[in-house]
Amino acid sequence: MKSKKYIVIYIIVLINFTVFAQYGKQKKADNLFNKFSFVDASEVYKDLIENDFNKDYSVRQLADSYAYMRNPDSAVVYYKKAVEQNNVPLEYYYKYAQALRGNKEYKESRIWLKKFKDAGGTIDNDKFLKDADFITTIFNAKPQYFLKDVKFNSKYSDFGAYVHDGLTYFTSSRDEGVSTKHIYGWNKEPFLDIYVKTENENDSIVDHKSKIKGKVNSTYHDGPLTITNDGKTMYFSRNNYNKAGLAKDKAGFSNLKIYKASLINGIWDNIEELPFNNDEYSTGHPSLNSDNTKLYFASDMPGGIGGSDIYYVDIKSDGTIGMPQNLGSIVNTVENEVFPFINNEDVLFFSSNGHHGLGLLDIFATIKDKNDIITSVLNVGIPVNSNKDDFSFFMSEDGTSGYFASNRDGGVGSDDIYAYNRVLPLKVEGTVTDLINNKPVEHAKITLFDANNNQIAYLETDKNGHYEINIDRDTDYKIIGSQTKYVDDSKTFTSKNLPKTTTSITADLSLNPVQDIIILAELNTIYFDFEKYNIRDDASLELDKIVNMMQNDYPEMVIKIEAHTDSRGSTEFNDWLSQARAISTYDYLISKGIDNSRITKYEGFGERRLLNGCDGSITCEEKDHQLNRRTEFIVIQMQ
Repeated sequence: MKSKKYIVIYIIVLINFTVFAQYGKQKKADNLFNKFSFVDASEVYKDLIENDFNKDYSVRQLADSYAYMRNPDSAVVYYKKAVEQNNVPLEYYYKYAQALRGNKEYKESRIWLKKFKDAGGTIDNDKFLKDADFITTIFNAKPQYFLKDVKFNSKYSDFGAYVHDGLTYFTSSRDEGVSTKHIYGWNKEPFLDIYVKTENENDSIVDHKSKIKGKVNSTYHDGPLTITNDGKTMYFSRNNYNKAGLAKDKAGFSNLKIYKASLINGIWDNIEELPFNNDEYSTGHPSLNSDNTKLYFASDMPGGIGGSDIYYVDIKSDGTIGMPQNLGSIVNTVENEVFPFINNEDVLFFSSNGHHGLGLLDIFATIKDKNDIITSVLNVGIPVNSNKDDFSFFMSEDGTSGYFASNRDGGVGSDDIYAYNRVLPLKVEGTVTDLINNKPVEHAKITLFDANNNQIAYLETDKNGHYEINIDRDTDYKIIGSQTKYVDDSKTFTSKNLPKTTTSITADLSLNPVQDIIILAELNTIYFDFEKYNIRDDASLELDKIVNMMQNDYPEMVIKIEAHTDSRGSTEFNDWLSQARAISTYDYLISKGIDNSRITKYEGFGERRLLNGCDGSITCEEKDHQLNRRTEFIVIQMQ
């Protein structure tokens, strides 16, 4: 009996020891997770799942680990298990939906976003649910960007390519050739440094010796960067650290800060911390605007809209820096906006997982109105964006080339730099004018045809007679302008063999006005009362239209006046009456300032030019007779 008792005790002790060991593993995994050592943490969580210890929790943590490692393929597997759990936190519906997007499962993603919302989740940016055609639109859009090989990627993380004065700077964890390497627990790679190479240099010589000279690179993360136009000042990101190592905030995290360095005798020195940095939040990814008066950056500082927002500070002429300004809810969302870049036209590019996207982080561009106010953002589409993370966008001064980074499938390392050539958008634009007076023609119909006479665009000119239409390159076109007051005008043009920097073709049109005053002056028929020749009030309003047109639109126009009667009364009387009506019309126009030389004739035709059959042989109503009591105007010359 004693032996049985000892066996039972042994089993109990063994079980307790095993449970204690599993608790120790979970504590270890959580510590690794909280220190951003997601690679190591994921291995421990998988072991806990295999041993069926606190399995639901470990599944959720493992899914989050893969999400932080930007591995949506694996994240989807475990988020799917998580959302099947009883009483799973609602946020995992949303996390699962985002991971599905990263895995190109867009339809399923929208299903789970709807489940998230229906279950009480809040999606401030509900465009994910409203625009089911977004993905189709992106994939069917005309491509502007064409990727080309980059030879200087490594098996590690490479991103943040930035060109200045013939040199390409980039951020990399390739710390090859160094005997002692500091390893970042998040991805088990060396800490990031800033490298530099000549713009056309082969990757074979881009190693640890290519690090920029000076004191910018530290023991921990450094980069990405931006450089002033004069090449004398660099702004760059760096881990917050001190003599004791990484400096931590109250939650135990080491944040990013922005520093500046000065170029002295070819060496980057005089490292200074910017005044808006803070130990309790991150500021990073600096980017200067075209005239170096504003510095843009990403930060999760308090008071923002989401996890990380895009901000800017003013750089004053004396070098001092203003207070951070949040770019607002058009750019920033409840999710993360990072890696701002300002091109030569002061267009902001940035990465976000809070706007319509194809996967995780997508690259977006801002759209401004005529007052330079951001009104919307635009996904730059494929092939720049993918189902994974796409970030650190850079564009050359002429807008025809640049770089970005991505962790998409098929790369060399964990993050890779991709180069692109860009075909600039091309448009045809012009002004439609009146051939006689050169005034702009508003609401002219513009129809665009391709070489096969297929109609590909139709629009109206604005109040200034202006139009513009986006077109393809290397194509022949025909454009037609039309308006009811004018004779059509057309023009052929081509977009073939244009320089790649050309963005606009001009095709102005001149419309010849029709020789019809009724149409030109938008005139209603001028009528007279029965057996009377005085100008009625309604007639004077119409005659004023003619006066305005002859004085302001066509000051050289010459006309003649023809007056008519109905068939009632004798022929002699009607001839006299029509002539009296012609004279009264003539006198009215002269009284309003029209020179008599511009009216060659004023003639009455009595009842000899009836517009209908009311010649006395049939019974007609008064309104039918009224049609024949009229005055007409004939254009003799326009100029």
